[in-house]
Amino acid sequence: MKKILYSILATTLLLALTIGALEFFSAYPSQAIVYNTKAPVQSIKTITIHATPEKVWTILTDVNKWERWESDNKSPVLKGDFKAGNSFTWKSNGLSICSNIKVAEPYSKIAWSGPAFGTFAIHTWTFTPLTGGYTRVEIRESMEGWLVKLLTHKFQTGLDTSLDKWLASLKDEAEKQRIL
Repeated sequence: MKKILYSILATTLLLALTIGALEFFSAYPSQAIVYNTKAPVQSIKTITIHATPEKVWTILTDVNKWERWESDNKSPVLKGDFKAGNSFTWKSNGLSICSNIKVAEPYSKIAWSGPAFGTFAIHTWTFTPLTGGYTRVEIRESMEGWLVKLLTHKFQTGLDTSLDKWLASLKDEAEKQRIL
């Protein structure tokens, strides 16, 4: 019985040390990269929203209110203004994330990036005005890191589902506010 217990403890310790080393030695990009086309997980999604780019921008850059209209984004906190150089924290799909705002071009483009356990993601949003008070919103996200490489299919499926839900929720919120 002691041999089994020692074996389990040794395996657990080895796994913990391996994961710790992977995290410690992971080098994630820190420059203003906008979407990594070489990342193992990538997604591009678009939606047309019956609201102006100004309205969509205002909703999306009000980070502290994300959880009110998109339930997968937990505990978002932005201290200060939504501008390049600032950062915010949030949780998504069980991961705690600290995102750094890289691009904040009012009413046209947003980009942020940040690491989470075993991952590094880059989010880029663009807003294109259309006739009739509509906006085409495109989101591009790339994910890399040792955990992403290990679970590529799971991360790809999760990312695609998450971005579809996020865009649908953004559309609902913007169009609801348009009517009010």
